[in-house]
Amino acid sequence: MAEQTYDFSWMQKSDILLGIGVIAVVTMLVIPLPTFLLDFLMAISIMLGILILLVVMYVPRSFDFSVFPALLLITTVYRLALNVSSTRLILLQGAAFDGKIIRTFGEFVVGGNYVIGFIVFIILVAVQFIVITKGATRTAEVAARFTLDAMPAKLMSIDSDLSNGIINEEEALRRRREVRKEADFYGAMDGASKFVQGDVKVGIIITIVNIIGGFIIGMVMRGETFDVAVHTYTLLSIGDGLVAQIPSLLITTATGIIVTRAVSEDSLGKDLSAQLGSQPRALMLTAAALGLSAIIPGFPKITLILLALGIGALGYLLKQTEEEQIEKTKIEQKEAALKTHKPESVIPLIQVDPLEVEIGYSLIPLADPDQGGTLLDRITNIRRRSALEMGLIVPPIRIRDNMELAPQDYSILIKGVEVGHGSLQVGKLMAMDPGTVEEKIEGVEFTEPVFNLKAIWIDPDNRDIAERRGYTVVDCPTIIATHLTEIIRRHADEILGRQEVQQLIDTIKNDYPAVVNELVGEKKLSIGEIQKVLQNLLRERVSIRNMVTILETLASYSDYTKDIGLLTEYVRVALARQICREYADKNNTLSVITVDPEIETIIRSSIHEDPVEGRIVSLDPDTHREVLDSLLSSYSKARSAGFAPVYLVSPHIRSVLFTLLEREVPDPVVLSYNEIVPEIRVNVIGTALLRAA
Repeated sequence: MAEQTYDFSWMQKSDILLGIGVIAVVTMLVIPLPTFLLDFLMAISIMLGILILLVVMYVPRSFDFSVFPALLLITTVYRLALNVSSTRLILLQGAAFDGKIIRTFGEFVVGGNYVIGFIVFIILVAVQFIVITKGATRTAEVAARFTLDAMPAKLMSIDSDLSNGIINEEEALRRRREVRKEADFYGAMDGASKFVQGDVKVGIIITIVNIIGGFIIGMVMRGETFDVAVHTYTLLSIGDGLVAQIPSLLITTATGIIVTRAVSEDSLGKDLSAQLGSQPRALMLTAAALGLSAIIPGFPKITLILLALGIGALGYLLKQTEEEQIEKTKIEQKEAALKTHKPESVIPLIQVDPLEVEIGYSLIPLADPDQGGTLLDRITNIRRRSALEMGLIVPPIRIRDNMELAPQDYSILIKGVEVGHGSLQVGKLMAMDPGTVEEKIEGVEFTEPVFNLKAIWIDPDNRDIAERRGYTVVDCPTIIATHLTEIIRRHADEILGRQEVQQLIDTIKNDYPAVVNELVGEKKLSIGEIQKVLQNLLRERVSIRNMVTILETLASYSDYTKDIGLLTEYVRVALARQICREYADKNNTLSVITVDPEIETIIRSSIHEDPVEGRIVSLDPDTHREVLDSLLSSYSKARSAGFAPVYLVSPHIRSVLFTLLEREVPDPVVLSYNEIVPEIRVNVIGTALLRAA
C-alpha cells in the first residue's frame, strides 16, 4: 500500500488566514448572516472558549502562552460580532427565527421558561463580573506592577551570574528573554483584562436591548399579542445571551487562571495532584470529618459516607506509598554504608587535589543534585568561564564534606592548603548594597567572604522587596561559586601545572603543528620553561588564551635567550593590544601613573640576576620604604579621584616594579612603554615622585 503524504502548507500561511478572519469578523457587524452559518460560527465560539481554557491549564508558565492577551481581544470582538448578527436575525425574523443553538439554549437549557432563563442569565453574568472578572483584573494589575518593578533587579542578577561564570552567554541571553517576555506578558494582561470587563457589561446591555426591541417590533410592527412577544423575544434574547456568555465565562476563567498561576515546570493538573496529595494525613482527617457529618440528622448519609471512604482510601494509599519510599531510601543508604566498609586502598589518600572545596554537613544539600543543589553545575560553568576569559584549563574541582568544619562553613584549598574560607546561613539569601540603595531592609548584617564587603542575610520571602529597593540578592551556591571564581583568578599561576600546559599545547598542535614542532619538537624550550612563562602572565592577570601568539613569540626569541623573565616580556609585547584593551576605557584612553626617572634609576641600579629567582631588587630598608611610599601615595591619589590607575614605566624595571607592588596594592597593573599600541591614548593622571629630603 502506497504511503500517503499530507500537505500542511496552508499552516505556513496562518498570518494570511488570521487577517482574513479579522476582516470577516468586522464584516459580520454589517452584513446579515444566514442562520446555518450563524450556528456554525457560534459553535466555533464555544470551541474556542473550551480550547483556550484547556491550553491555559496545560502550559507550565503563564508567559509561554504569550499570545493570550491578543487572543483575548480577538475572541471578545468575535463574540460581540456574533451578538450583533444574532440580534439582527432575531429582530428581523421573530418567531420564524430557526437558529438551532440559540433556540436550544432558550428552550431546552432553561426549560422554556423565560423567567428562569432570565434569572440564570443574571446569576451567570453576576458571577462572571463580580467574582471572576474583578479578581482577574486586580490580579493582573498587581502582577504587572510587581513584575515591572522587579525587572531591573532580575536583569542585574543575571549579569552578575554571567560575570561570575555561574552561567554562560547562551543561558544569560535565554534568561533575559524570559524576563522581558514575562514583563511584556503581564503588562499586556493588565490592559487586556479590561476587555473582559467591557465584554460582560456589553452582554447585559445587548440582552436588555434585544428584549425591549423585540417587544416593540413584535407588538407594534408585527401586531403580535403581549404573551407571544414576551415568550418569543425573551426566550430568544436570553438564549442568545447565554450562547455569548458561556464562551465568555470560559475565557474569563482562563484569564483568572493564567494571571494567578505561579511559575512551574508542570501543568496545573499535575501541580494540583502533586501538592494536594502530598499530605496524606490531611486527606484522612477530611475523610473522618465527612464520616462524622453523616451522623447529623437530615444530611445525605450515603453521599457523605461514599465521599469519606473515597478520600480515606486515597489518603491511605498515598501514606503507604510514602512509607515505601522512606523504606526504600533506608535500604539504599544501608547498601551504600556496606560498600564503604569494604577494604579500600589507602594510596588515593596521599594524593593532593589541585583544587578542592570542603563543606560542613549543613551545606551538603547545596552540592547534592537530588536535593536540588546547583553547586556542581555552577562549578562546571566556572571552569568553562575560566577557559574563555583566561585561557586556563582548571583541573576537576573536588567537593567533599569535612566534619572538622563548622556545619555552615566552607573552605577552598589549592594543593591541600586553604586559600579561602567562609560561613553561610542555609536557607537565607545574601543582599548587597551596590551603592544605590536608599531604603534599607531588615536582616542580619555580616561581612561577605569574597571581597569583605558589608552584606545582610535576608529571608527568601523578602527577595522581591530587596531587589525592588536596589539590593543585589544572591543565594548560598552563588556565594561559593563567586568566591571560587575569585580564588581561581588570584591563584591562576599556581593552578596551572605541567599537565595543563601539555593539554594546551596538544590542542594547539592539531591546528598549528609547525609552531609546536619548532618550539617543543626541536627542544628549544621544555614544557617546564613554557609553564613558567605562562605562570608569569597569569600572575599579572594576562589571559593566555591566545596560545598561538605566545608559542610563536617563544619560538622566535628562544634562540637568543633562555631567560624566563626576558621571554615573558617579549610575549607581553606581542600581546600588547590585548593587554591595553583590558585596561583602556571605551574611548581607548589609558589612565596611567608615571614614575620619576630618579626612582627608575634607583630601581635599575639595584637589580641583579639570581640563578634561581631571576631578576630581583636589592634595596636597603630606608630606600625601599621611601620608593614604596612614593608609589603608593600616587596610587591612593588616583584611586580617590575615581581612576583605576596603571603604572607606566620603562621595560627594564617593569617586572621588578610589579614584584615591589604585589604585596602592597590589590591586583597592581604595571605596563611598559613597549606595550602601548598606537591606537591607545595615554592620560597621565599622576607621577610617583621621591619626597624632598
